[in-house]
Amino acid sequence: MEGKHFEETAVAVLQDIILHRRDVRGNRFLSKPLEEEVVDKLLTAALNAPSVGFSQPWEFVLIRDEAVKQRIKASFNEENEKAVPVFSEEKQPDYIRLKLEGIMEAPLNIAVFYKPSDKPVLGQTSMEEAGLYSVVCAVQNMWLMARALNIGIGWVSILDAEKVKHILNAPMENKLVAYLCVGYTNGFYTQPELEILQWEKRKMKQAVVFKEGY
Repeated sequence: MEGKHFEETAVAVLQDIILHRRDVRGNRFLSKPLEEEVVDKLLTAALNAPSVGFSQPWEFVLIRDEAVKQRIKASFNEENEKAVPVFSEEKQPDYIRLKLEGIMEAPLNIAVFYKPSDKPVLGQTSMEEAGLYSVVCAVQNMWLMARALNIGIGWVSILDAEKVKHILNAPMENKLVAYLCVGYTNGFYTQPELEILQWEKRKMKQAVVFKEGY
């Protein structure tokens, strides 16, 4: 058991990265392309995420083509219009003003898919969704590495997943987990943007942590 041992300074750096990770929207991205070595670092971080049964059930589609982005953006626009009436009349004007994606502005989009195994997966026999959770871990790894590199990532969830699959010619069994906008940014907010805008309030630890049960 000769695994690497980290010092306290590394703990402080990791905590800083976690606390300063942000969702970056289209109005924050720069047009500067991402270097291939930077993209490789992001993907390496994702590929080293934990996965149930070491199944590594993730696949990544890198999208730079403007025409493909336009088709994805059209799906966003359609779904975004549907979302407006879901919120209260008081919230609707705020929702309409929000910039909720950076599909065209970000130089790189990454579609992250869950690819189910065709055989039983250790640890997934009782909770099938553990495979999906593994892919989310890969996304989080990528997001933290991006923040360490001062690169912005925005997760776009206002999409029709089946339309995205069709646009990207994804295999039928694959499931879209995340659509990410990635690129250099003109800066990071000191707090999450939706917290600054008071869309929601931050939950305190004592409100969500229980001992020995609820």
